[in-house]
Amino acid sequence: MTHAQDPTSARPRNSLACRASRTPRAFRTPRRRALVVAGTGIAAAVGLTAGVTGPAMAQPAGAADATTVSPAGHAFTATLTGKATFTAGSVTVTCTTSTSSGQVPAAPGNHNDAGPVSSSTTPATYGSCTTSMPGVSATVTTTGTWGVAMQNGTPVTAGLTIPSGGFVLKTSGLASCTVTAAPTAAATVNGTWTNGAPSTLTFTKAAVPVKVVGGFGCPTSATSSTFNAAYQVRDTTDPASQITVTG
Repeated sequence: MTHAQDPTSARPRNSLACRASRTPRAFRTPRRRALVVAGTGIAAAVGLTAGVTGPAMAQPAGAADATTVSPAGHAFTATLTGKATFTAGSVTVTCTTSTSSGQVPAAPGNHNDAGPVSSSTTPATYGSCTTSMPGVSATVTTTGTWGVAMQNGTPVTAGLTIPSGGFVLKTSGLASCTVTAAPTAAATVNGTWTNGAPSTLTFTKAAVPVKVVGGFGCPTSATSSTFNAAYQVRDTTDPASQITVTG
């Protein structure tokens, strides 16, 4: 006896998989989109703080090898070379001037048999900062004791710590926001060191925690930002010498 086939059984089992789902498109007014994008880029600018060295508790990731920073006891200045920038989508925040100073620990503190050598520095000053969004200006205030921990290795690393609340960025114009780096506790940011004449300290896509407060257009949900910057570090005790990190 031949049984009639159930019409539904003839359907391909994977027919449902062939159905394409659709996601409704979100609509925003041009002004709202501009404000939100501007605020997001502004918050990211706090990443520029890492161009300054952090407090002595900074610890580069994977610290283990012996480290010596020379010359012992010499003072140094870190100066931004080129521009420090942060880009979030189509928004870029740029600062063209930034400096900080410190001193290599006196012997034997400039050597560690199994880990980094740490020292405190002044908070960096930042100037000539602009945003890529028309109508938005920014000012930066830094406070507290910053520091750096240098760790010998391949590559040589630098753990930079921002003291709690030690960097505050305020904007005005299209979006009025306040961005605070390391809002609840000191935060360490990692960079790399290259010995040379002068030696350089470089930060590539480094991350730093932030807190954002403000009105419409401020990205108050943002909790972190990233930055790129490079600094030349010069010996100010003896300009003919170079600040170096070895084993």
